Amino acid sequence: MQIAIVGGGPGGLYFAALMKQLDPAHEITVWERNAPGDTFGFGVVFSDETLGGIESADREFAGAMARRFARWTDIDIHHRGRTHTVGGQGFAAMGRGELLRLLQRRCHDLGVTVHFSTPAPDTGVLRASYDLVVAADGVNSQVRSAHAEVFRPTLDRRRNKYMWLGTDRVFEAFQFFVKETEWGTMQVHGYPYSATGSTFIVEMHEDVWRRAGFDTTEGAALPPGASDERAVERVRELFAEELAGHEVFADNSKWLGFTTVRNERWHHGNLVLVGDAAHTAHFSIGSGTKLAMEDSLALVACLHEHPDTDDALAAYEAERRPVVESTQRAAQASLEWFENIGMYARQEPVQFCFNLLTRSRRITYDNLRTRDPEFAGRVDAAFAASQGLPEAAPAMFQPFRLGELELKNRVIVSPMDMYSAVDGVPGDFHLVHLGSKAMGGAGLVMTEMVCVSPEGRITPGCTGLWSDGQRDSWARIVSFVHERSTARIGLQLGHSGRKGSTRLMWEGMDAPLPDGNWGTVGPSPLPYGPASAVPRELDRADLDALVADFVAAARRGAEAGFDLLELHCAHGYLLSSFLSPAANHRTDEYGGPLDNRLRFPLEVFDAVRAAWPAGRPMIVRVSATDWVPDGNTEHDAVEIARAFIAHGADAIDVSSGQVTADERPAYGRSYQTPFADRIRHEVAAAAGAAVIAVGAIASYDDVNSILLAGRADLCALGRTHLYDPHWTLHAAAEQEYRDAAAQWPLPYRAGARRPPGARTDAVRPRLSLLRAEDPGRSVHLRWIPSREPATVL
Repeated sequence: MQIAIVGGGPGGLYFAALMKQLDPAHEITVWERNAPGDTFGFGVVFSDETLGGIESADREFAGAMARRFARWTDIDIHHRGRTHTVGGQGFAAMGRGELLRLLQRRCHDLGVTVHFSTPAPDTGVLRASYDLVVAADGVNSQVRSAHAEVFRPTLDRRRNKYMWLGTDRVFEAFQFFVKETEWGTMQVHGYPYSATGSTFIVEMHEDVWRRAGFDTTEGAALPPGASDERAVERVRELFAEELAGHEVFADNSKWLGFTTVRNERWHHGNLVLVGDAAHTAHFSIGSGTKLAMEDSLALVACLHEHPDTDDALAAYEAERRPVVESTQRAAQASLEWFENIGMYARQEPVQFCFNLLTRSRRITYDNLRTRDPEFAGRVDAAFAASQGLPEAAPAMFQPFRLGELELKNRVIVSPMDMYSAVDGVPGDFHLVHLGSKAMGGAGLVMTEMVCVSPEGRITPGCTGLWSDGQRDSWARIVSFVHERSTARIGLQLGHSGRKGSTRLMWEGMDAPLPDGNWGTVGPSPLPYGPASAVPRELDRADLDALVADFVAAARRGAEAGFDLLELHCAHGYLLSSFLSPAANHRTDEYGGPLDNRLRFPLEVFDAVRAAWPAGRPMIVRVSATDWVPDGNTEHDAVEIARAFIAHGADAIDVSSGQVTADERPAYGRSYQTPFADRIRHEVAAAAGAAVIAVGAIASYDDVNSILLAGRADLCALGRTHLYDPHWTLHAAAEQEYRDAAAQWPLPYRAGARRPPGARTDAVRPRLSLLRAEDPGRSVHLRWIPSREPATVL
């Protein structure tokens, strides 16, 4: 093949070297606009997984890298005058300049043609002259821009400011310096990359950056390659303590705002994107160099396996895209955590450290316990102490008081519509459904959305509380839960609004009934989706009648014996649609600014709170974001939560979306937890209200991690309990927890232990048993060059 590569960074050069090794007959030409020595930046970090791939592909190059690595396992977190060390992580870093020199030499030895200080020819010319054109020209890729109509890039520019610097202070481990200043929180990400230097990245929110006066050079035209020396000098002054008498160095260093690059396509004909040209991930979870070299490995392998170039490029994208998207989700969570670091600065120190370590959701409590059991024990003890409890049971099995209601643990069975009622009456199905979940160990079991009127149903199969007969059927279920379990049971009360009069879920989600609309209503005559009925706009008399319906249903719920009431103000149902500007276009006192959009939901809340017994808690479920440009955002959610808490809500149950069919959610594991986290730290904790996290929380490890980090007080799981009604009890068994927070019903107690698995005669070596007595010995590896090359402490 004849191959043209635009960009002589690590991704482009590594691809060239690998292709040339596979077949020396390939004619490969690289164009790099910078000179060979223009190696901007300092250190790059690699994971063990990446290094394994590099070693398999090119042992000689991998060996040359290994001889230059700084290796360590520790992370030091400096926060509020104390340093906490966490081990067992595993890092390998080297200088970016060293890496580029190795790659340049490797390409030279293999016969790759590299044109330095030379812009690449026009992409169209290259595509016509070469079999393959690889765009490895970075985050500001000119190739990507020239073909934007094909690749369809999105560039998410963030507000945090950061500057990439170096220092001759050789850190022994990864360093997070969290510095409280008069202008706000600043942080440093630091790590060693050689025996003589470390990377020193300074980062802060744009508001802090401006208050600190770093914006004085904003807009200044610096020559290519020049650094913002005024800012560098200010960094030297501000971080003198962290530098400990050492120097800080600049190399094309200036204030930047991180840009997350995504592309709908990565290849077009014989043109393909790799590395930062195709995607970026925030530096706080790894290295763009690492991703670029992994891209190159995959691309070379696919070209080798598929003789047809089109097939090879399609295979490359299919292989790498899921990996990159997973990395970008983790990077986005990490990036946003650092944007909001000021929220967490006053957390108890051990909890703050755990929060920082688990920010991307890639490290969890169980990961940490495996890597550094001593620190995990400190996290457990700190959480138990914060709850006033003497024993460090798993966080999910710590009791919680919600108003005057005592919950045995922090697991909630989330409300899930079952569409199985007849005329709104819950039957034997609901008894078995909710009863089994209650006996399964959860602290609180929630009903599905129980509708306040026949017209308030989503489907003909939805339950209600508009009649005494429905109340009596619910009372039977509540009595079963109270008599047969130690769980509590909560009532979710709502009205479908413009999302009503639809078919059962398995007959067509949100599809209108075939025999006509029974009369949907909403704040404005705007349908939920293109196929949905246009709702009738509510007038004053309608609003008064709706308040009365909610009050009557709440009274029946109290008579049925429910322990808790949740007002459903999420997912695009009636009260949610009043809150959302995507659904509420009213021009009266119930529309327009957020205070007006809150008016009717608060009227309902106040009326229901007055009717609901004072000793029983009342909570609210909200959609924290509508996932559409013209809808509510997490900023609005904070104010919505603030309003409901001010009116007496004991907790906010934080979900998201389902407000409009146009939504574009960013799904992922625990993807809604950051919204709960923000509401808890900005509003709820100070007001004494609880926060419930919900949404793709799939494991007890996720639950423990969320609680220990202080992101929520309780966790609600839905589909997990459909998969396993005894999920909470099984989680207790797997964690070897046996106490009141997870007691098996007496008839089921024989199942309290995990059934035996396959028989094994394997005998653990005696030596491993001896080592297990001192599990912390190999946890802490620090980079101390003078002791060649690292020392285990």
